[in-house]
Amino acid sequence: MIRLRVLEILKEKGKTKYWLYNQMNMSYQNFNKMVNNETKGIRYENLELLCEILECGIDDLFEIN
Repeated sequence: MIRLRVLEILKEKGKTKYWLYNQMNMSYQNFNKMVNNETKGIRYENLELLCEILECGIDDLFEIN
């Protein structure tokens, strides 16, 4: 199973989920589903924006269980 590591990355960087939400241009419902791994798909532009905001590579965003 592939899992998004956004919450872990935020913790490592000392940032909050609310801080990230304010940086993203999406509804809170979709944002919350994405960071809590409750979505079936993520737009490429959102992945690119996450990498930019969190200053990480695409490979850092994901974990395979």
